[in-house]
Amino acid sequence: MKSNSIFFIAEAGVNHNGSLINAKKLVDIASEAGADAIKFQIFDHSLIATSNTQMANYQKRNLGSNYDQQKMLKELELKESDFKILKEYCSQKNIEFLATAFDKKSLDFLISELNPRILKIASGDLTNLPFLIEHANSEKQIILSTGMGNMEEISEALFALQEGYEGKDSRDFKMNDDCMEYDFSALKNKVTILQCTTDYPARFEDLNLDCVNTIRDKFNLNVGFSDHSLGIEASIAAAALGATIIEKHFTISRDMVGPDHSSSLEPIELKALIKSIKNVQASIGLNIKAATEQELKNMPQARKSVIAKIEIKQGDFFTFENLIIKRPGDGLYPKMIWDLIGKRSSRDYNADEKISSEEL
Repeated sequence: MKSNSIFFIAEAGVNHNGSLINAKKLVDIASEAGADAIKFQIFDHSLIATSNTQMANYQKRNLGSNYDQQKMLKELELKESDFKILKEYCSQKNIEFLATAFDKKSLDFLISELNPRILKIASGDLTNLPFLIEHANSEKQIILSTGMGNMEEISEALFALQEGYEGKDSRDFKMNDDCMEYDFSALKNKVTILQCTTDYPARFEDLNLDCVNTIRDKFNLNVGFSDHSLGIEASIAAAALGATIIEKHFTISRDMVGPDHSSSLEPIELKALIKSIKNVQASIGLNIKAATEQELKNMPQARKSVIAKIEIKQGDFFTFENLIIKRPGDGLYPKMIWDLIGKRSSRDYNADEKISSEEL
């Protein structure tokens, strides 16, 4: 992940509807919008769910159908050869290729054949500790989504990842019963946690963006936001809260048929979101309160100095009656008026003339 900037992942997911042509269009859209990376999903429909696993409620709602997940997922699969083409196409379009694997076969292919810099783990696998260990065995950076999860489950997932990074095999793994108190500082530059709400679209009142701070404070790791809400407001807010990664679903058109299109951004919205996030990142700036270069230029015109309110003769006492505080601000600071009161003027002053620093 990029340092000192928000890493934006344009989530294509399965919004290609199983078409390589559509997948390439999604790459074009994400690249033109200025995304850092585009992410797809890699899976074997027969390995991700049993034949009688029903669709999630949001999938039934968005598809207007009710059949098993295997049938739905089969229609959304791309071939391994398609992903090789997409990886190369992303390189041509100067956008990073990422993918989430949903089964071991797909993970092995992703690592060995596509070799991405970062692995993304879906919320549904937060509690799939053997699978998390297999991800960490790759020694690659990992982004971990936490939809449907709680703090204890996140701590268990982090413990599994740490064990995997240390070379432990999933068959040799043993859970630490006190993971909530474990020190995960060794994962600082390896794992980023994403606050996420697993619903499509997710209601604003269910996003719990303050968990970005809660998770960061608890585990002392980088935290981002995977946004399943409608519109762009939540992602912008997460950026302002310090999210280091923003992930957002997008589509060619929300009119397309599929489980995720209706809760995804269209191209013009994706571009607007990325521009807004870059502006938010720029506006966060430094945590040191001091005048900026531009403010220094404006300071004389905006601030005020100690000025002669009326004509003052040499030898006159400075009083609150013959002094006033007015612009410009390139003379004595207003706080210095108290140092002048009761002193005799060393020279004549016309009304509206700045009082000299020599009077102090």
